[in-house]
Amino acid sequence: MTYLETLRLPLSTDLSGFVRLLYARGVPHRVSEEGDVQVLWVAADLVEQVRALYQRHPQGDGLIALESAPADQPVNRAPSLLAQVNAFKVTAGVIVLCLLVAAVTGLGDNLASVGWFTFLKVQVQGEYLYFTSLAQGLAAGQWWRLVSPMLLHFGVLHLAMNSLWYWELGRRIEARQGPWVLLGLTLLFSLVSNLAQHFTSGPGVFGGLSGVLYGLLGHLWLYQRLAPSRLFELPRGVLVMMLVWLVVCLTGVVGQLGMGQIANAAHVGGLLIGCLTGLLGGAWARRKLGVA
Repeated sequence: MTYLETLRLPLSTDLSGFVRLLYARGVPHRVSEEGDVQVLWVAADLVEQVRALYQRHPQGDGLIALESAPADQPVNRAPSLLAQVNAFKVTAGVIVLCLLVAAVTGLGDNLASVGWFTFLKVQVQGEYLYFTSLAQGLAAGQWWRLVSPMLLHFGVLHLAMNSLWYWELGRRIEARQGPWVLLGLTLLFSLVSNLAQHFTSGPGVFGGLSGVLYGLLGHLWLYQRLAPSRLFELPRGVLVMMLVWLVVCLTGVVGQLGMGQIANAAHVGGLLIGCLTGLLGGAWARRKLGVA
């Protein structure tokens, strides 16, 4: 699906109501920020209809009486999965990569293939694992290992939960700040959380998107506090639930219950760097809006 620039408006313009209207009508779209303006992109065949709709309902008041919408307005239908994938290519792409790596590694059961994605190169000899140092790995050009552990998952539940949360959080950032920002943040959060886990726990096999997820959570949280937007509003209780889960994991209870070891340092590292990017990004967006 091809997306075309439909509206270019100052950042001070509140598009939240109109975006809700587009969601309600099932119109494939995304919003990006470019300098001091925000750009609305919609499916190529709906550009003129959406522009006309904005002229009539810039605040989204057209949410009422959707059933009686004129035929020349975008129809009220739920966006298909394909339309959402096309709208959020980076979000979907990261999840697809996780699924492919899960298939290749047998969800962590195939240690030989798991070793392609671990933070440190690992060799299995009998019952022992031998790790190459970080310096040796980087000297050998294995730079991908700095971020590749985020693609590793150990078990169906681990993969499913992380994928669902990445879909929920990643789409919000991709819709508001664009795909390249989401990709950059994902790689940054993976790098920092992996380094935190490595230098805290030493050589070991760890993986998963959870460090990245806590980074996205921290980014959304503080960015939204400084530069509110409907796109960054999380459902009630999500922030509290994830922070409570972080604290529970830090107590060691999860491991004692036989649910596996938790990479706590990766979670904390991801959350902290995410809060930093959210603080800086939100402050910059607030400044562009001219808010004191």
